[in-house]
Amino acid sequence: MKFNTFIKAIFLFVAITLVSCASRKNVAYLQDVDSEKNSAELLNYEPRLQKDDLLSIIISADQPEATLPFNMPQIQGNYQVNENQDGIKTYLIDSYGDIQFPVIGKVRLAGLSRTDAVKKIENEVKLYITNPTVNLRILNYKVAVIGEVNKPGNYKIASERLTLLEALSQAGDLTIYGKRNNVLIIRESDGKRTFNRVDMTKADFVSSPYYYLSQNDVVVIEPNKTRVNSSVIGPDVAAVISALSVLVSLTILLTR
Repeated sequence: MKFNTFIKAIFLFVAITLVSCASRKNVAYLQDVDSEKNSAELLNYEPRLQKDDLLSIIISADQPEATLPFNMPQIQGNYQVNENQDGIKTYLIDSYGDIQFPVIGKVRLAGLSRTDAVKKIENEVKLYITNPTVNLRILNYKVAVIGEVNKPGNYKIASERLTLLEALSQAGDLTIYGKRNNVLIIRESDGKRTFNRVDMTKADFVSSPYYYLSQNDVVVIEPNKTRVNSSVIGPDVAAVISALSVLVSLTILLTR
């Protein structure tokens, strides 16, 4: 009788272990959002240009013919964005942080915000034409999301404003095994690589410098303890438990 009680206790322990629910604090985002202010000032975010950024720069003016020397035709092959922009003249920021722009020559743009880069080019072009307008876009804006998400990979972004939540949404969200309170963001800026941690279970992360992602950021979602432990046990946990159940049943039959 005591042996049967012991076996039942083992079964009860295994059942509780298998069906026990994960704590809400491990899976819910923005858990303390209700304690935050109903409205928060939006961050005035814009990306800073980096080495290897591919730019589209188009000059406009009241006299279109005056802009022709600055809007040279595409001579290095076509670059397409969403399959609807062909033949755009592109400028690659080289390893020194410069581009070679028609008429003006070398212009250093790496490290500048998009607004500052536009002003810098405008000031240079003003020496040649009156009231120029500069339209500048980053064509190869992308981020990578890896780890415990449903669709890891590289994601090209049509706009230049992407939040961490939006990036994870494109990656199919975290799996139930992903750590939401310890998201790693790898960022390169000013020739340095930084490793930054974000707690997405706290509402105040939306005010952090990592709420908006920069181009070429890498988002790493680490596995939680459940995933790590299951990797030790193996993927066929159910088969193991089934085998143990059979073994216990046989033991009960043999000891009667």
